[in-house]
Amino acid sequence: MNRLNGMQICFLLSVLFSLVFSVASAVAQEPPSQPSSPAPADPQTSKPKDSPGDKDKDKTDATVGKSKLEKETGTVNDRIFEVLPNYGTVENADALPPLTSGQKFRLATASVFDWAAYPFNGALAAISQAKNNPKEWGQGWGAYGKRYGSSFADNSIGTYMTTAIFPSLLHEDPRYYQLGKGRFIHRAYHGINRLFVTRTDSGHDRFNYSESVGNAVAAAISNIYHVPSDRTASRNATTFAFLILYDGLSNELKEFWPDIRRKVFHKTTP
Repeated sequence: MNRLNGMQICFLLSVLFSLVFSVASAVAQEPPSQPSSPAPADPQTSKPKDSPGDKDKDKTDATVGKSKLEKETGTVNDRIFEVLPNYGTVENADALPPLTSGQKFRLATASVFDWAAYPFNGALAAISQAKNNPKEWGQGWGAYGKRYGSSFADNSIGTYMTTAIFPSLLHEDPRYYQLGKGRFIHRAYHGINRLFVTRTDSGHDRFNYSESVGNAVAAAISNIYHVPSDRTASRNATTFAFLILYDGLSNELKEFWPDIRRKVFHKTTP
């Protein structure tokens, strides 16, 4: 990913975390609603218990509007702020059947080629163009195209490494399981913790090798298309750190998006 300076990174984090913190804090301070006393049941009008057919209908209704990928992976692309892609996120589920390698690759591909990825990479390329970074590429539309391609490659390779390739090789689950309840600090910790702890395909927790090794390999591969002056240990460390930072911020947004969706957009379900 194209480099941003420390001030830009801090500003981005402060804005997003302030929004998340303010909304989540407001949610945490809401008094619990008092359930109304149920009316006495009328044996003449009481409904019978749901039949198997009714249960099947409920399951069908719950999947209406979901894509094939969402149905087969148990995830939901409920766009964050109605724009940012949210593939690989699991709401209201403690465990799901393991993903096949094909499903992991389809999740990665959906994220890489989502329509929102194009303006996102375009904005990163524009920042690098304004900073004339790297200087060897100069200015003009040709230079902008190189910077755009570099940004797109950095993000795409990182996504495939951490969502598809290494999770397939190491039998790890790349989906993000929202905690969805508890104190703000506990949920925020859960989002960061998922950078270092992940589920395996067998349902056990272990160190998240896919995240660390995958991003390290992505940073190393980026030396192929970066200019010679950028093929340094410092630039590789910066790229690796930014990929980890981006994934951590993404986890936090995924964790608290249901709260923001309910408070700001007044939607209770995706």
